[in-house]
Amino acid sequence: MAAKLSSSGGGRYQEDQNAEINVTPFVDVMLVLLIIFMVAAPMAAVTVKVVLPPAVAPPGVNPPKPVYISLQPNGSVFIQDFRTDLASLGDDLRTQLGASRNPTKERIFIRADKDVLYGDFMGVMNTLQDNQFYSVALVGEDK
Repeated sequence: MAAKLSSSGGGRYQEDQNAEINVTPFVDVMLVLLIIFMVAAPMAAVTVKVVLPPAVAPPGVNPPKPVYISLQPNGSVFIQDFRTDLASLGDDLRTQLGASRNPTKERIFIRADKDVLYGDFMGVMNTLQDNQFYSVALVGEDK
């Protein structure tokens, strides 16, 4: 903090506070940083010219739309937005997948409400296994 000596009023050495900010050190630091970046920026650029060969890989196909099975606390089972039951779950799932998709390699996502009974959940899991749907993923909510 700077102080200025004043001879006006008070005592012989009365000090008044100076409320002005000294910006000189701040400007000095900014100029040094500017010079550092001006020198370092050209060094970061790639100066070696290389002619890259074109990519010949065919573009990948879009992944198939995922299939979700949803379980509600009252025991209702849904494939996507369509209601089903355990007896027809396998057939409805095959219909939903279509003929072009292999059910044994297809991943099925299960979304279950937190209040679903364990027995209802295991019923769906057993029905999926009985119908050769072995790749099952459980969906949870991120916090």
